[in-house]
Amino acid sequence: MGKAHTIGIGMDYSPNSKSALRWAADNLVDAGDRLILIHVQPPTADHTRKQLFEDTGSPLVPLEEFREINFSRQYGLTSDAEVLDILDTLSRTKGVKVVAKVYWGDPREKLCDAVEDLKLDTVVVGSRGLGVLKRVLMGSVSNYVVTNASCPVTVVKGTPVSKP
Repeated sequence: MGKAHTIGIGMDYSPNSKSALRWAADNLVDAGDRLILIHVQPPTADHTRKQLFEDTGSPLVPLEEFREINFSRQYGLTSDAEVLDILDTLSRTKGVKVVAKVYWGDPREKLCDAVEDLKLDTVVVGSRGLGVLKRVLMGSVSNYVVTNASCPVTVVKGTPVSKP
């Protein structure tokens, strides 16, 4: 067994970010690794913890605390049973240390900041699958992170939606 790695997962509870988490759980995370779920709230979000941690992001929150509904409310996050189940399974079966961190601001910049702040070995993000025009107009978080992060980045495509 090699050195334990620190892996960041960009999480907004969208189907694509859940796909990224599942992919990392199945293909990347090894026994003893540390997995950090990185949440980025909009700069306009107004939650009780934002005033304390807006500049630095929240402290690292262990899975046991992250699981509690109070945590989600304080940070304005969604509690998601599927995500918690994946994280619990990783913790139990592989001994992965799972923590969460919340930032406020532009997800593109904050995910790149997290790479440095948290000394990530790699980061995994989901892709919304925007076309070229939408990607240019709206900006692609995954493209920005791939281009600017100082560590390897894996972009996981979500399951395509079937069209009638």
